[in-house]
Amino acid sequence: MMDTIAYVDCSVGVSGDLLLSALLDAGLSLARLQDVLTTVAMPGTYCIEPLKVQRPGLSGSAFSLAVQDTGAQRSLAEWRDHLLQVATLPVPVRENTLRCLQCLLEAEATVSNTTVATLRVSSATVLELLAVVAGLHELKLMALYFSPLPLTHGFVEKEQQLLPLLSPVSLEILRPHPVSWKPSTLSTALVTPVGAALLATFARFDPPVLSIERTGSGLGETEQNWSGALRIYLGRAQTVAEPDFIQSGQGADTDWVAVIETHIDTMTGELLGGLMERLFAAGALDVTYTPIQMKKNRPATLLTVISPLDLGEQLALLLLRETTTLGVRIQHIRRLKAQREQIQVETELGPMLVKVKRLGGQVIHVAPEYEECQRVARAHNIPLAAAYEVARDAIKSVIIG
Repeated sequence: MMDTIAYVDCSVGVSGDLLLSALLDAGLSLARLQDVLTTVAMPGTYCIEPLKVQRPGLSGSAFSLAVQDTGAQRSLAEWRDHLLQVATLPVPVRENTLRCLQCLLEAEATVSNTTVATLRVSSATVLELLAVVAGLHELKLMALYFSPLPLTHGFVEKEQQLLPLLSPVSLEILRPHPVSWKPSTLSTALVTPVGAALLATFARFDPPVLSIERTGSGLGETEQNWSGALRIYLGRAQTVAEPDFIQSGQGADTDWVAVIETHIDTMTGELLGGLMERLFAAGALDVTYTPIQMKKNRPATLLTVISPLDLGEQLALLLLRETTTLGVRIQHIRRLKAQREQIQVETELGPMLVKVKRLGGQVIHVAPEYEECQRVARAHNIPLAAAYEVARDAIKSVIIG
């Protein structure tokens, strides 16, 4: 199956205006986007206008969100009420814009040691988020992938203060997410809080397999350190060719799962035992604990959870709520599976279920089921090992017969 996806090369940074410019350069209709924004009736006046920006050896688009905000800044609750009143706004656009906005404000509240309810947001910020979210919706992308982000170091002077080049708000937004960072020598702010909020809401960071059909470049208003060049590649998701042993019908089933990992060094064995029960009850396919050694010579535990793709984020949030960890890593991994089923065999102690493993149409292995052997052992008051032997004898007779 072929689906439209996008890959964003943000090795020199990401912001709302750069991402919007790249989307417009890649084919997003400016007229359609303006139609959506016009229905929202933002406070003040605004316009999306093209900029004339020249880059040696690089062509692309630059658009400026020019806002004259004559209205007072609003709280998250007030913006939510405002957007809910716009009946023509597509539901995914409204919900994802509010998700981005809440993500941004929660990080600001953490950094400034206050609450979300006390913070106010300008029309310019909401418009920047809304424009990008509406653009992504208009292009009907199945998934949005991002390259590793530039990790800058040092400080910049602003309003007679020295501020980190990497915004503390941007870092707080992205900290819980499986973002890859690469050290950068560029001496300017590259990842804005709005850009970080968009990544936290939409981004996937596992490498995609796609055939490129069109590209777009988003250019900033200046070319200082090339910080204003962001490229987006749109194409079709490609299915990796199956190995011969799978194509021949002699092999395994294949699917994708989410693998969630985190390190824990401040929880007791009792709490970890209860956590495993909660994870399985919430839909985890497997949960394992591995002893590891962490920094400061602390013995700790590597917690690994395998889950269906659609439960990955839910289980990751469960870990953040119910453990002492500060962050989790999520990967989407392809796996091969043998076919499995239970069959009933007749034994000298009555019928028992056994598990059969097949690869394609070939039986690879047949083994007793633990629960069945326990049931028979208790019913006949014999050792568990004896029940296993009875099951194995019946399996041999079935296979030989």
